[in-house]
Amino acid sequence: MYIPRIISSQIKESLAGEQKVLIIYGPRQAGKTTLLKNLLNHDIEEPYLFFTGDDLYTQEIFGKNDLAALKRAVGDKKLLILDEAQRIDNIGLTLKLLIDNFTIKLVVSGSASFDLAGKINEPLTGRTKTFYLYPFAYQEQQETYQQTLPKSALEEMLRFGMYPKAATLKSEQEKQDYLYEYLSNYLYKDILTFRSIKKPKKVLDLLALLALQIGKEVTVAELAQNLAMSQKTVSDYLDILEKMFVIFNLRGFSRNLRKEIYKSSKYYFFDVGLRNAVIRNFNRLELRQDAGELFENWFIMEKIKLSSNNLKPANFYFWRTYDQKEIDLIEERAGKLMAYECKWQMKKEIHAPKEWLSTYKNGAFEMVSNENYEKFLG
Repeated sequence: MYIPRIISSQIKESLAGEQKVLIIYGPRQAGKTTLLKNLLNHDIEEPYLFFTGDDLYTQEIFGKNDLAALKRAVGDKKLLILDEAQRIDNIGLTLKLLIDNFTIKLVVSGSASFDLAGKINEPLTGRTKTFYLYPFAYQEQQETYQQTLPKSALEEMLRFGMYPKAATLKSEQEKQDYLYEYLSNYLYKDILTFRSIKKPKKVLDLLALLALQIGKEVTVAELAQNLAMSQKTVSDYLDILEKMFVIFNLRGFSRNLRKEIYKSSKYYFFDVGLRNAVIRNFNRLELRQDAGELFENWFIMEKIKLSSNNLKPANFYFWRTYDQKEIDLIEERAGKLMAYECKWQMKKEIHAPKEWLSTYKNGAFEMVSNENYEKFLG
């Protein structure tokens, strides 16, 4: 059963507008190919061509910047889709040739923005429109999860994450097997494609370190020392993992208060199911010590998805002072600040730090727990 993705209608609307290259970024297995094929089957009436960058023929045709060869391949079609476009050499220049010489609409997708962004942005400055497809958002799965007990649904999301296949498999063993396969197959193979990564197993060691420190501030120097690597190499690997949609960096927020910490970083995972695969722990939450950290990671990522999917741009941070006053998530949108403190279980009422309220008069504060998270994700 196909589960509709929020950005589908936005892509359809953009295809009806002015000629641009539509780019869909996202992790592997987030559902980009499924989304595109569903659009083609149900919403696109004009003749189209669909190619995948995993195919050697596609790499040959679209990697040479040969206008005559492109004319033979495209013919009179008005819509061209290139899936996994990051695997095609010189793809940016090819797309420029196509948009300059054909009356054609172009959609390209890629799972490694590190590669695809570098190949596309410069040749096509001002002529692209970008969408991000993440693993399922709670907003997309809400109807399905409302058919079961809310606490059971949340536990499932925190243990096995939101990748479409993991979310739709029936048994817990199947979900675990899929996530282990994702880690050892898709992720590891993608890591191997980056020539700058000399020791791919060290990248997995770095991921394991980060997986054990979600919600905690980390420094490159500390990570480098633990891994016996240079700080530059660790910084490069962190950057690649971010651009592969594996982890994201949440930075400290500060505007006024001298004692606020704003140069520190926290790293979270795009998908908590993958994080659990990294540390090989899919135990039930009642048996775990990290339920609070999992919930915090999951909720922060869901807020990011909500902002992206609904075209409501926002900046996200954490907030902490040198005397240990802390808030898990700050959302800055349209000049307003919303603070969220995440607690897996609400054992007692928690109030906003006085420094936060006195420093940011326009800053609201909310407690989020396993009892009320739904009202913040609709």
